[in-house]
Amino acid sequence: MKIVLLGAPGCGKGTHAQRLTTELGIPHVSTGDIFRQNLKEQTELGKQIAGILAKGDLVSDEITVAIVRDRLSRDDCKNGYILDGFPRSLVQAEALESFDKLDVVVNIDVDYDTIIKRISGRRFCPKCSGTFHVSHLTSDTCPVCGDTLIIRSDDREEAVRNRLEVYESTTKPLIDFYRQRGLLKTAKGDGTVEENYANILKVLK
Repeated sequence: MKIVLLGAPGCGKGTHAQRLTTELGIPHVSTGDIFRQNLKEQTELGKQIAGILAKGDLVSDEITVAIVRDRLSRDDCKNGYILDGFPRSLVQAEALESFDKLDVVVNIDVDYDTIIKRISGRRFCPKCSGTFHVSHLTSDTCPVCGDTLIIRSDDREEAVRNRLEVYESTTKPLIDFYRQRGLLKTAKGDGTVEENYANILKVLK
C-alpha cells in the first residue's frame, strides 16, 4: 500500500508513520528525517538547507522531488511505503503523480492552537537525538543520556507560526487536490496518541 500522510506541521505524521511501518511492513519515508541526516552529516545538501529550515521555510520543490524519487526507487519501497512530509505543494503532488501512483492519502486534522503547543513544547537532545515534550519533563536535562536539552530553531513559536502560514498557502490546497482524485481520507488528530492512531487505522481499513 502506497500511503501519504497529510496535515499541518505537528499533526503527528512522523509518530503515526513509525507505528504504521511496523504494522504494515512497509518503509517510512520522511523528507524531514532525510534533511536532518544531511544536516547532521554536514553534507552539501545539509549546508544548503540549514538556513532555510532555521527560518521555517520550505526546501525547494526541485531538491525535494529529486530526493523522494530516488528514495522511492529503492527495493524496499516496491511493495509500498508511507510518505511523511511529501508532497507539500501542488507542484510536488503533480511530480509524484508523474512517477508513482498512490493508494490513499490520510489527512490528519488538528487545530492550529494545539499544534503550536505541541511543537513549541518540544525539546531535542543533541547527544542522543532524543525528542521530548515539556509536559513530560521535570528539567532541561535529557532523561536518557543526561545531556542538556535544546529547542531546535524550527520548533520556536515564531518559526512554528511561519510554518503554519506556509502550510495554509502551500500545502492545504492538497486536501482538495486529493479529494478530487478520490484518494483522500480524513482522521481526527487532536486526541491522545492512541486515539489518533486508532482514527488513522479506521480510515485505512
